[in-house]
Amino acid sequence: MHLNFHFLRFLCPRLTENFSGFLITACFSQSKDELILAAENEGRELYIRLHFLPPQIFYSFTNKFQRAKRNSIDLFPFLIGQKIKNFEVLAFERAFLIQFDSEDLLLIKLHGNRSNILYYPKEELNPRAIFRNELKEDKTLDWKSLRKELSLNKEIFFSLEGNASQFLPTLGKIPREWLKDKGYIEASVDEKWRLMQELMDMLDSPLFSIAQKDTEVYLTLLPDTYNIQSIADPIEALNALFYKALVVGNFENEKRKLLKAYEDQAKKTQNYIQKSSQKLDDLVKSAPPSQLADVIMAHLHVFEGGVQSAELENFYTNERIIVNLKPNQKPQDLAAQLYRKSKNRQLEIQQLENNIKAKKELLEELDTIVFDLQNISEFRDLKNFKKHHKKDKSIQKDQSSLPFRQFEIEGFAVWVGKSAKDNDEMLRNFTHKDDIWLHARQVTGSHVIIRKKGNLKISDRVLERAAALAAFYSKLKTESLAPVIFTEAKYVRKVKGAAPGSVMVDRESVVMVTPQGPDQEIGISS
Repeated sequence: MHLNFHFLRFLCPRLTENFSGFLITACFSQSKDELILAAENEGRELYIRLHFLPPQIFYSFTNKFQRAKRNSIDLFPFLIGQKIKNFEVLAFERAFLIQFDSEDLLLIKLHGNRSNILYYPKEELNPRAIFRNELKEDKTLDWKSLRKELSLNKEIFFSLEGNASQFLPTLGKIPREWLKDKGYIEASVDEKWRLMQELMDMLDSPLFSIAQKDTEVYLTLLPDTYNIQSIADPIEALNALFYKALVVGNFENEKRKLLKAYEDQAKKTQNYIQKSSQKLDDLVKSAPPSQLADVIMAHLHVFEGGVQSAELENFYTNERIIVNLKPNQKPQDLAAQLYRKSKNRQLEIQQLENNIKAKKELLEELDTIVFDLQNISEFRDLKNFKKHHKKDKSIQKDQSSLPFRQFEIEGFAVWVGKSAKDNDEMLRNFTHKDDIWLHARQVTGSHVIIRKKGNLKISDRVLERAAALAAFYSKLKTESLAPVIFTEAKYVRKVKGAAPGSVMVDRESVVMVTPQGPDQEIGISS
């Protein structure tokens, strides 16, 4: 209710008491949606802080504010030196005026996500300047049109058949919910009038409560089950709300988001360990392809004369097996393929063992990070935490706003840029010099990054699979075979003035692959 008329009519007289006679000494902004007014009178300083970043519309009045040395811009220069006369709430409206001795006006419009600050020179109907320029309708807003005349008598109420929103459109969400909880909707008109009288009596009482339900913090003039603090002064109530909702609330929200990001990463890591361990166990327990190759080589005589299919005795298992050759395939060639497959399987087993070990180490690290995060209680500590975990930028950042798609191939993180500009951002802000960079050769397409993990070697299978993604996310998507260049990221550089996504590459190598998009073998993270 801090944006509500019923609160503003208590607030404005108190603001007049506090600010009357003060001169505006500064008006500036150091973030896109926040305006600060500094005022002084006989050495005493006061500040008005208007935070209009939807949906967090809050404002406060304090005697302390530290202006940033950088990224701060002066606004509304015509206010400097103006003497504050009084604060006036507009009748039955979510807005109030700061009136100056010059008869200039500053309108504080508190219309939720369309809140704004408008400056009106003396007797001018249209504002000369507004704070949020994207609200184009405000450029021609006559502040006098905001005032409303309402008759709150019994006759009007009954003529409206107890329609609360028509009778008193300034009620807002919290009073309407209070009426609903009291059975207002189903009540008779007489009972509705009684409830409306009871509600208006409470709205006329200057007792303000700060309440918190789940993560939402709000100010109310009504009794509330979720009340955490009761305050008699409207300015103190506003400042308490501002601190709780923005300072503490933002800290808790950021900490909660970070915790979720790391916990999700730990869960994915645990799932990978479980699946890879099962795959490793299956590989170790199953017979190596070399056994079948041995059987074929021991029975080469069976395939003489162009025989393409034969039933052989597997002397390893004492079972009969059927071996089929492809047209024009020699049994020696099939055996050679099986020997290579067996050798590759040993490499796959070794790679899986290395990946599982690395993932277990990562899981231990993530568990430690989650524990440390859970014990952080101040913004400063949270800021230091993020500073010391810069390498986790892709985890900490909101996944939908990352400039790349995330995949996982045999335990290696693989990133694919979403657009030309995103390719640049990924390369500039997220990529390490030792990561492997890939791109379809001589055509437009996404940059692809394979993240290095310590000293673990990136296998040919991982490289080729990432190259297949690079080909798929390029103009070569429909080719049967596509060239993809790759190199370490330190050999990829932007040229000043070049188009988004354009780079110079040194020491490149080429691999030929079939373009292949995401499938079940790739874990998609976002």
